[in-house]
Amino acid sequence: MDEQEFKNRSASALEALYRKLTAASDRYGFEPDFNSGALSIEFEEPKGRFVVSPNAPVRQVWVSAHSKSFKLDWNSGQQAFVLPETGESLDHLIAGAISRQLGEEVSL
Repeated sequence: MDEQEFKNRSASALEALYRKLTAASDRYGFEPDFNSGALSIEFEEPKGRFVVSPNAPVRQVWVSAHSKSFKLDWNSGQQAFVLPETGESLDHLIAGAISRQLGEEVSL
């Protein structure tokens, strides 16, 4: 995948995730923000912040959550960015991280 294709796919993936997060934010009490190509999710209680950002040089989407870094690659079969170790998609990874943060099951 060339750099432009990565930029298009990562921008689409983050925009779609942002729309899902915005729809769920009032119900679960967090605040998503999409600015300069990066997505952040802020939590008041318990205090926390997750960041989702594209990394064009390595063609990955990086997620920082729970003091960990997750590096997702494009998976052509799933047509999504996935965590290579588990096959978990970006949306499922974020929903799981939010669920752990809030202590309740979250669906996006």
